[in-house]
Amino acid sequence: MFGEVARRGSFTAAARTLGYTQSAVSRQIAALETELGATVFDRLPRGVRLTEPGRCLLSHAEAVTGRLALAREDLRALRELRSGRLRVGTFPTAGAALVPAAVAAFLASCPDVTLTLTEGFVRDLVALLAAGELDVAIVTSTVDGMLDGLALRHVTDDTMFVAMHPSHRFARHTQVRLAELAGEDWIAGRNRPEETLFASADFQPRIAYVIREWVAKQGFVAAGLGITLIPSLAVTSVRPDIVLVPLHPADSPVRVIYAAAPAGITPPATVEPFLEQLDKYVRTR
Repeated sequence: MFGEVARRGSFTAAARTLGYTQSAVSRQIAALETELGATVFDRLPRGVRLTEPGRCLLSHAEAVTGRLALAREDLRALRELRSGRLRVGTFPTAGAALVPAAVAAFLASCPDVTLTLTEGFVRDLVALLAAGELDVAIVTSTVDGMLDGLALRHVTDDTMFVAMHPSHRFARHTQVRLAELAGEDWIAGRNRPEETLFASADFQPRIAYVIREWVAKQGFVAAGLGITLIPSLAVTSVRPDIVLVPLHPADSPVRVIYAAAPAGITPPATVEPFLEQLDKYVRTR
């Protein structure tokens, strides 16, 4: 209001421009002068004129209103995804195809957004979400309570295949039962059978090698050292010298894949378009 009066040289003209009454503008300028402890306008028979303190204040007022205009534009750019950031976390298997496809599609539609990606174990991703260092993470969990306190959105269900050497006796089967694999050497991510995804009261795998990284597991399978489970999320990245055989539906463990975010926290505008790309990939794969 002060800037408009200074430009117009009149309370009345400024009031007309801003949509106020002349008396409302006069009161606001008087309140400003009281707060500053200085007279900013000399009231003349025809309009007003800046005083020396008024001229000093005007340069600051122009800078402030300019910054406010920039702030409004920056906020508009965030809403319209013409700027901003998206910090994504993922566990390794989801990083084989699901997340890269969503990231590529998201950046194609929002090229001005800065996207960063963190890969890690789910427990570490949960900690990063809690610390405010990630906006969204693609997670799964077989540990009760690990995902408590997070806002979860279902992405997909991840079924399993048995990866084996091409010369394996079941390599040409259309599906296999776990009971048929009881005597096999398994390559697992944990050394305790009861902690594996596929262990049950009726089936305890004989673990020959403990390998956490799924790409390394494939190397052991290709060398004929055992069999392992490969999640459906990773089938597009399986090496060509091993064979995948589906588990019978009655035996196939299912991992539920979620997009997780901190509960009670307003997400950036970039999160929802990214989740839409995840959903689109799942529908079309």
